[in-house]
Amino acid sequence: MKRKATIFVYTALFAVILILVVFVVNQLSAAAELLHALHPYAGALFLLFSTVIILSALFTGFNLFSAPKTPVLPEDENAKQMAAYVSYLTKRLPVHPMHPEPSKAQKDQRWLRTNLKLLDIDSMNMTRQIATKNFFVGAFAQNTSYGTTTSLFNNFKVLWNVYRIHNRQQHLREFIDLVRSVYDCLPLSDFKKEDIPEHIKPIIQSSFSNTLSSLLPGGNLLTPFFLNLFLAGSTNTYLTCLAGIIATRHCQTTTREEKKEIIRQSMFEASFMLKEIVRECNPILSVTISKAVKKAGLESLDTIQPPSTGSGMAQDIVSHLASSLKHILKDNG
Repeated sequence: MKRKATIFVYTALFAVILILVVFVVNQLSAAAELLHALHPYAGALFLLFSTVIILSALFTGFNLFSAPKTPVLPEDENAKQMAAYVSYLTKRLPVHPMHPEPSKAQKDQRWLRTNLKLLDIDSMNMTRQIATKNFFVGAFAQNTSYGTTTSLFNNFKVLWNVYRIHNRQQHLREFIDLVRSVYDCLPLSDFKKEDIPEHIKPIIQSSFSNTLSSLLPGGNLLTPFFLNLFLAGSTNTYLTCLAGIIATRHCQTTTREEKKEIIRQSMFEASFMLKEIVRECNPILSVTISKAVKKAGLESLDTIQPPSTGSGMAQDIVSHLASSLKHILKDNG
């Protein structure tokens, strides 16, 4: 079935290209004949100009979608292909400004490791910065089209910046391959229910932090609401951290590494980055929402009318409770 489908796709694609070429040639010939009637050289010049434009489009398109030839990835650091791969990476990687030997003529493995460590720092700092933004996007815009679109855009931004940090020249096809590789390593891309608890564990641990429990306003009544916000923000942040770390590992790989090992190590690093981000974001989110809740409560209590002449006992009790709550909220604010 797969072989038949592949043959059909390639045959259909060839037919479409053939029809397109015939149509373009026919239209260009008709236009050239029309111009030739106006001037003897107009038709020939038009065909020459059209050919240059088409060839330029094909050439630029080929450059856009082509990928550089990559040497064989070594099995380990002692493999015979290591020298060729080190030479390839040193030419493709940007030289970090903080590198102690930026203009060294003969760049060896030691030089490469130093450069990769410095680039890794830049990559992790950038990932953490965008993941922090995604925390608030997930918390405040969860389950909305805006929140989903913004989170997805930020994740693509992380992948592009990681790719840009590690490559002097960017190639669209190579970037698409990186995106596909990262997606294959993310949870739920290939659903395995036994892997889900390992991904959920750092999210739950970060959301149930000491900072969260100490800053929750309103006692237990608002706990589910706050917890929902923190869980949404933590989930968003974790996925962004994981995507950035996996992309960095792909860009910095120098030897063959199993997919399971990449995922395991990336999850370990992402959980630590998540805890640091949530530790910084929890107080901001808690205080912000606490003030909003208190303000909303005061405005709601202001709508309750004071007791008037002839009002019943129930109205007097409600007005008295509203006044007392307003004083309590103002004192705690």
